[in-house]
Amino acid sequence: MLFFTQCFGAVLDLIHLRFQHYKAKRVFSAAGQLVCVVNPTHSLKYAPTRCAAAQASTEQGILPPCHHHEAVHDAQLVPCTCPLFSCPWEGHLEVVVSHLRQTHRINILQGAEIVFLATDMHLPAPMDWIIMHSCLGHQFLLVLRKQEKYEGHPQFFATMMLIGTPTQANNFTYRLELNRNQRRLKWEATPRSILECVDSVISDGDCLVLNTSLAQLFSDNGSLAIGIAITTSKVHSSEAEI
Repeated sequence: MLFFTQCFGAVLDLIHLRFQHYKAKRVFSAAGQLVCVVNPTHSLKYAPTRCAAAQASTEQGILPPCHHHEAVHDAQLVPCTCPLFSCPWEGHLEVVVSHLRQTHRINILQGAEIVFLATDMHLPAPMDWIIMHSCLGHQFLLVLRKQEKYEGHPQFFATMMLIGTPTQANNFTYRLELNRNQRRLKWEATPRSILECVDSVISDGDCLVLNTSLAQLFSDNGSLAIGIAITTSKVHSSEAEI
């Protein structure tokens, strides 16, 4: 009896979760927005030294040498930009999107405005929610990360990275918006280049930052919906308002 009770409870939880996703999709679809349901992934990548080295080399116009070969390293090759894993892959910037989709199974959604629906926000840190966004002829990487910046105090960090050069990134403006229970929170900024490393952007706090109580205020049954919009812009600004 105990076995069947536990199984029945798990089925009910699954049905309830599916219903919440369906309800969210129906609401945003009615507003003409595409919805992407994103499940969390436990981050296995802890390599700040590699990120720091890559960023420093990028700022100097070169890339770090390959540690697996003694031959001269191709300066046009970039390391894997997936924030989840320490991946040894290297390749040209033009094939980074293909690598992320085929090797790391990161989904891509197309459209000027989409809704990023992150599930299971209650899971312990560190966790990442990631999708790619294809818009205006370019591809962007949206990363939502839950991590403890201070012990015992998890926070959520959301940022948009252009899969391109810093010069290309300066031509765009992205907006992340949370809207629930007559409350609205908006972050608008110029995206950073994927060459600058997601970990560094989050460490610098140049992104949307939510503490646990604020994230709960905008979440619905453990899921957080973030509206995403990308526009072309020559004006560089960064603001958060509520």
